[in-house]
Amino acid sequence: MKVVYTAHGSATGGREGQGRTDDGKVDVKLTLPKEMGGNGTGTNPEQLFSVGYSACYLGALKHVAGKEKVKISDDAKVSANVGIGERDDKQGFGLTVTLEVSLPGVDKATAEDLVKKAHVVCPYSHAIKGNVVVATKVV
Repeated sequence: MKVVYTAHGSATGGREGQGRTDDGKVDVKLTLPKEMGGNGTGTNPEQLFSVGYSACYLGALKHVAGKEKVKISDDAKVSANVGIGERDDKQGFGLTVTLEVSLPGVDKATAEDLVKKAHVVCPYSHAIKGNVVVATKVV
């Protein structure tokens, strides 16, 4: 694979610390969500992953739609709902993802076809394939 871009980020303090990119464009306070015993005043890795996955997946949808000559409106939206919990094997933690896809002006059958094809294109989908159960809903 020929790498065309590399992001550089780091965290200190784990889930109770600070996350930052080397260019300072992302600089966030990290805290555990209240549901996990924290105060929830900062962001958390699952929120960051949900935003990144949403943006990446919508980009993949637009790419696939462009190849198939389907117009994607400016108000198209992908929401990634990322869950975290103890794995069934009790050896650590795992993630779940539900992608909710809104493609106004695209009929449901076409939207569902694009959603399926976007999983092949999206690097986030490819990276977690076989490790995270991803459900999709066209809304």
